[in-house]
Amino acid sequence: MFETLTSKLESIFKKLKGKGLLKEEDLELALKEIRLALLEADVNFRVVKDFIQKIKEKAIGKEVLESITPGQQVVKIVNEELCGLLGMTNSRIQLSPNPPTVIMLIGLHGSGKTTTAAKLARNFKKEGRRPLLVAADLQRPAAIEQLITLGAQINVPVYSSKETKDPVALCEESIRQSKLDARDIVILDTAGRLHIDESLMAELRKIKEKVLPKEVILIADAMTGQDAVTMAKNFDEHIGIDGIILTKMDGDARGGAALSIRTITGKPIKFIGVGEKIDMLEPFYPDRIASRILGMGDVLSLIEHAQKTFDQKEAEKLQKAIIEESFTFEDLKEHLKKLRSMGPLENILNMIPGFNKMKNIAVDEKELVKVEAIINSMTKKERKNHAIIDGSRRRRIAMGSGTTVADVNRVIKQYIEIKKMLKMFKGKKGIKLPKILPF
Repeated sequence: MFETLTSKLESIFKKLKGKGLLKEEDLELALKEIRLALLEADVNFRVVKDFIQKIKEKAIGKEVLESITPGQQVVKIVNEELCGLLGMTNSRIQLSPNPPTVIMLIGLHGSGKTTTAAKLARNFKKEGRRPLLVAADLQRPAAIEQLITLGAQINVPVYSSKETKDPVALCEESIRQSKLDARDIVILDTAGRLHIDESLMAELRKIKEKVLPKEVILIADAMTGQDAVTMAKNFDEHIGIDGIILTKMDGDARGGAALSIRTITGKPIKFIGVGEKIDMLEPFYPDRIASRILGMGDVLSLIEHAQKTFDQKEAEKLQKAIIEESFTFEDLKEHLKKLRSMGPLENILNMIPGFNKMKNIAVDEKELVKVEAIINSMTKKERKNHAIIDGSRRRRIAMGSGTTVADVNRVIKQYIEIKKMLKMFKGKKGIKLPKILPF
């Protein structure tokens, strides 16, 4: 996410920060490079023009150029303007005072609309709501089957009908059913097309007129860049949208759609999809995204991810293991599983400030799988007491895990290092174990 843009901006700011005194021509050159970086990231040219102008107006002046840290001041201004570009504050989906809250999802084929419907339902369920998914894409039978399968995965009912051929009637029926079943959220997965056409727009307008959704949310594929922005503008003009969910953000190294769509449409980005798994939907926080773009990490999101994964009991169990010096390979295996369940390792590590600058660190998910395989090949006694793992045991573990003795030696060595590190926490009052601790 934003990998290419982040790399270029970091290079520009490094040069700025390296100058003790900034001249106006230095700033002009930097702004020219920022402008080029944004255009290469597929950001809308009008958005780039306004963005650069705003930075220029704030940055060129005695207050910035003659400050003690002019380079830092320019970065601060760019950060503020990025936040403005992205919408300043997090925008939540508005709930109706009189349930059910009807949320209508619209978008083109391939944007991830059906999967996003299920992801949203899962989010609402975790908040204690009672969502109902509605399979209103009657153009594509596979979409109905997909939604039913996803609904079963998250234990959320799906309203569908083989008799009803009219999507408008089906949506109306689903709302009546939601009231009977005391469902307080209704998510309509409407039909898409390969491209925008009048028949699609007419169908969506009719559904909107009849069911009066609290919010109409556009699902847009971030990887399509400026096409997503143009499509969002068209949907807003023809249907009227209240917000946007950008999908496939994990595959978009440029970020042009995210940086343009808010300004062009005037509508907020509500969520971003950061992976295919059902739990990979994140609320969109402009300040956090701006921080990621500028290579400053995103500690708040990292903590939230960790808190969802590691509960208090697990933290207390780890605390006890440290105090009693009884941290075993079994504990290590459990914490590695939790770490992997937080999402792609690279995404998690990139939330750590400065991690992207550590070029010598290779992120390899396969290594974690290898470690788990090695631990699984150990006996219960070996997991509890690594000291008994001699040469013959190491050869047996390597054979059982499909690895080499060198791999087993490395894992044992890393485990010993982890134990040493954990000893630092022992007996230190006031130090709370970080819930993000991956071991």
